[in-house]
Amino acid sequence: MGNAAHQAAHHVTAKEDRISFFQKAAYSMGAFANTAQSAFAGQMVMILNLGLGINPALVGFIGFLPRIFDAVSDPVTGYFSDNLRTPWGRRRPLILFGAITGGILFALMFQLHKGHSEMFYFTYFLSFQLLFFICFTCFSIPWIALGYEMTPDYHERTRLQAASSFVGQLPWFIAPWSWPIMHNAAWFKDGVHGVRVLAIIIGACLIFGGVFPALFNKEHFGKLPKPDVGGALNVMKKFFKGVGIALQCWPFVKLCLATLLIFGGFMLASSFTAYIVFFYVYQGAASIGEAYSKGGTLLGWYGSFSALCSMGVIYLTARFSARIGKRNTFFITIPLSIIGYALKWIGYNPNNPYLLFIAAPFVTFGLGSLFTLMNSMVADVCDLDELNTGERREGTFSAVYWWMVKLGVALASLIAGVMFNVIGFKESLGLGQSVNALFWMRVCDVGIPIVTSLVAIFIIMRFEISEEKAYDIRKQLEQRRGKA
Repeated sequence: MGNAAHQAAHHVTAKEDRISFFQKAAYSMGAFANTAQSAFAGQMVMILNLGLGINPALVGFIGFLPRIFDAVSDPVTGYFSDNLRTPWGRRRPLILFGAITGGILFALMFQLHKGHSEMFYFTYFLSFQLLFFICFTCFSIPWIALGYEMTPDYHERTRLQAASSFVGQLPWFIAPWSWPIMHNAAWFKDGVHGVRVLAIIIGACLIFGGVFPALFNKEHFGKLPKPDVGGALNVMKKFFKGVGIALQCWPFVKLCLATLLIFGGFMLASSFTAYIVFFYVYQGAASIGEAYSKGGTLLGWYGSFSALCSMGVIYLTARFSARIGKRNTFFITIPLSIIGYALKWIGYNPNNPYLLFIAAPFVTFGLGSLFTLMNSMVADVCDLDELNTGERREGTFSAVYWWMVKLGVALASLIAGVMFNVIGFKESLGLGQSVNALFWMRVCDVGIPIVTSLVAIFIIMRFEISEEKAYDIRKQLEQRRGKA
């Protein structure tokens, strides 16, 4: 009986709801750009501390402050994207502008030279980072919103997000090699020179990948009637009302909190990973240069192997979701990632550094499945919002959701910067870090994401939109629109 009930509840995607391979590929190139900026920046920013000598707390503050600005710029961009009406659609003009300006500013952000003061580096990098995030938000928020509206089908949404996540993993094959690339003596005179050149290359990649969805994707709701926004005061009222409605939608809030916990926990742990490898795993190296060289190689292979594993996880996530639903798939993938985090304690082994690889296949079940499932589930929430309010607000929902993602990165950066000082890490000590500092770095790296993932599982246990409910919501919407 249970199996029969499951079969009855399962829906097959109609032909007209399918997204073509070309449309998926064009949209997924946006994922390449969106992932490249975060994947490489996270690796390259270490040069501020380990190349230019900036205090880790200041580096953490650099990562945190722009997210405060995002709390305003993201929802404003999302609201503007929802209400923009042009011959080219609501989303695509903003996507094109954001991709081009974001790519240029990313390259400028890392154009740093030795010989300046710590405050100069701090002010320069922070200023360009603020400009970069403001402009790149014009790409990322409309692009994410575009993905929410490309199909009304419960399962096809997951397939689109799986394709996007799959292509989005490609930068992770190279990004973990940033450190050895920047310090390659045959190419660059030092890491600071290397980061300048690498930033120009990544900036060009952002422009290349970002223009694809702007030029080639179709907007499902691109021809909506022009809204009557009224004067400036009315615009502000509608803006805050839209954000408030999003934050009062409990299924959406649960998705935001779960993502904040899982992604934020992962990013906080990742802040310690390279330092553990350099200063603990290779503490017996003859020099700090040798530790950087060997550690960079280990991190490169580990990151590329993780990216390969993530691609397999994304494929499995899409398959599982089609059979057992999105929420049940979440309850499989996240516990597997918890096992992976626990295995990292064993993997950090100075006698066998590559033992770390045993953790990778399990850890990748976390992020490999997270955004595939969550983005698809947010699209379902957008349908629920239209049913309740009569408006399409993908831009607002994408802005609030991804600000929570960015908040996780910001808090991770801020907390990690402070914790490095609290536990006693000192860049000047080189390989002579204290036993206490090395121990607590490993505790943070392993323990924090385990705790945050467990809390996220508890939250998603109460997520209300099942496959059956999602199709019922769609049926009611189509009846209301006169398309049934």
